[in-house]
Amino acid sequence: MQSSFYVTLSSQLALDKRMATIASNIANASSIGYRATGVSFQTVLSKNGATDVAFSSAGDDFISRSQGAVSKTGNPFDVAVLGEGWLAIQTPNGVAYTRDGRLQVTESGDLQTILGFPVLDAGGSQITLDPSAGPPTISRDGMINQGARQAGALGLFEIDDSATLARGENSSIFPSTPANPILDFTRNGVIQGSIESANVNPLQEMTKLILASRNFDSMSAASDMMDSSQRNAVKTLGGG
Repeated sequence: MQSSFYVTLSSQLALDKRMATIASNIANASSIGYRATGVSFQTVLSKNGATDVAFSSAGDDFISRSQGAVSKTGNPFDVAVLGEGWLAIQTPNGVAYTRDGRLQVTESGDLQTILGFPVLDAGGSQITLDPSAGPPTISRDGMINQGARQAGALGLFEIDDSATLARGENSSIFPSTPANPILDFTRNGVIQGSIESANVNPLQEMTKLILASRNFDSMSAASDMMDSSQRNAVKTLGGG
């Protein structure tokens, strides 16, 4: 098969994957704390070196860590994470990390996410509040107080830039390397009574989707044209 066919076919596959990624970002644009999926070609290109390649790469997916917009809710059980920190939550698949700071307290006092996952402190232990003591006060460093009593502290963790991230529930992620508790709250911390939106720009994603769709159609047309040209060439050379 001619290399041009490999290029157009692989390009169609790459664009199809890209459109699925963009569609997922758009679908989760209103998901609190959601992190958009992007595509990087740098790693793929570095693997090829000086070798001639006759295909179009789909690229490597990555989860963007950029900050989403912070909006005020006034709910004392809402916290927006600032900087590069993550809240730790206990899930059936292990400890995950999320930027979705919508919290709730059960009748027994367990502090959980909106989906019912226990929220952990810096030592990895579940946090329990007094359900009869009223709404908590949460400071920038995650310290939780109910009246004059210190009730616990939200664990805030940092994930190494080299770690790869896999998605979980509650807009959470599972890093490939262990996360470490944050001790410097100058740039990092939480804001009580606020939430962080998804770091997705719907208008920008729609523009990307339209461009990807048009490119897919162009590759399909190019593939059809090459196929037609090859068929005509075979007929001509074969005298048919």
